[in-house]
Amino acid sequence: MNRERNTVAAVQMNSGPAVAANLQSAGELIAEAAGRGARLVALPENFAFMGAHESDKLEVAEPDGRGPIQEFLPHVARRHGVWLIGGSIPLACDEAGRVTNTCLVFDPNGRRAARYDKIHLFSFEKNEERYEEARTVRAGAETVALGTPLGRIALSICYDVRFPELYRALAPFDLAMVPSAFTATTGRAHWETLLRARAIVNLAWVIAPAQTGRHAGGRETWGHTMIVDPWGTVLAVRERDPGVVLADIDLSFLADTRASLPALGHRVL
Repeated sequence: MNRERNTVAAVQMNSGPAVAANLQSAGELIAEAAGRGARLVALPENFAFMGAHESDKLEVAEPDGRGPIQEFLPHVARRHGVWLIGGSIPLACDEAGRVTNTCLVFDPNGRRAARYDKIHLFSFEKNEERYEEARTVRAGAETVALGTPLGRIALSICYDVRFPELYRALAPFDLAMVPSAFTATTGRAHWETLLRARAIVNLAWVIAPAQTGRHAGGRETWGHTMIVDPWGTVLAVRERDPGVVLADIDLSFLADTRASLPALGHRVL
């Protein structure tokens, strides 16, 4: 087992409806993270585009493998020599009026290593807040994890964090990615609790880059980008404003924790 301490970074953004401006901001934050020693950098959900209306994403959706967002991701991964978790972007699909909400992963050579389409689609209604992601997004159907030199990585996106069975289907893994755009309402109540629960139950690191602040159309996201260790300790958090948080991933600590508390080996279902 690799016993190096590897630095990982989670990026917090306040994305808007201008793709080029969002990519510039993401590029600057990735460069900052790499300059501070990160070997893996994770971007938030919808990092390249957050429009005023849910249907706006249809206008910027890219065919799989082509488009400015998909050109940007491998370029910056290769330029900085990092594993890059591409938050999520809208990709075209064969259903009229819908896209997939897709996380793409690139290795330090700029090669695409994985694709995950968000399985659980957010729905929420309270007072004046109403969200129904399924109106414009087609749900994914396959769980995804990949092996890397930093450990086995489980992919998920935002609302997925509420569904522990998704992570159980992928266990054991070393790191869980949860790129998100949690609303301020649900984030205030549940964000930290859910992330720490996923870390504790799966005895794994959780890296959760997030959107923050007010966006076009009035939507407000919670921020509080976090990195949580396998014991459930929050190692790093950025409450508000765009920026980067970093933490060291030590696989020997993970092995020691699982040896002390072998809960994954006690599963009966």
